[in-house]
Amino acid sequence: MTASAAAPADPGATGPGATDPRAARTRARLRAALWEECAERPLDEVGVAALVRRAGVGRATFYLHYPDLQALAVDACADVVRDAVEALHAWRGTPDPAAPPPALAAFFADVAPRAPLYRGLLRPGGGGPLGELLHRELRAYSRRERELAGAPEPGLVASAVAAAFGGLLADWVHGLIDASPEQIAARTWRLLISLHRTPLP
Repeated sequence: MTASAAAPADPGATGPGATDPRAARTRARLRAALWEECAERPLDEVGVAALVRRAGVGRATFYLHYPDLQALAVDACADVVRDAVEALHAWRGTPDPAAPPPALAAFFADVAPRAPLYRGLLRPGGGGPLGELLHRELRAYSRRERELAGAPEPGLVASAVAAAFGGLLADWVHGLIDASPEQIAARTWRLLISLHRTPLP
């Protein structure tokens, strides 16, 4: 593991003018509206009509940028993937299993208030569209760092790290693991360090 991570590519911005500042502002309004809607009801109860009304845009504008609400939701959650990868690598020197990076506990604390939306995209065990995105980005980063370090079985360990973190995060968000942000950060950190240090033939 290293000290920083590159942000994943934006999974949204699928329509014309994807790099246009006006398009970016529209997508930001749609993402903000989705967060507000999900603060009031589960994601599967959110409708496009209510969403665009809250965002102050037309229905056609919504579909210009996103094929459906799930695509918008994944885009709205993209930051959590970047934040997760960065939090897991926010340390210097030799990682200490007893001292998780403070950024990791901060990450879990930031996730908690937005759990309703995450639960709609991150199924128990780590599946779902957000889980798939998290697994892909975290596995790629973990594999790259092991290859650079010359560590054995980079693909195997990277898959284990990504699956373990995604599963723990998902189960915690769904209330299957009873722990505070500080507690889940400490337990997750110890588990991931042990995966990196497991002797392999």
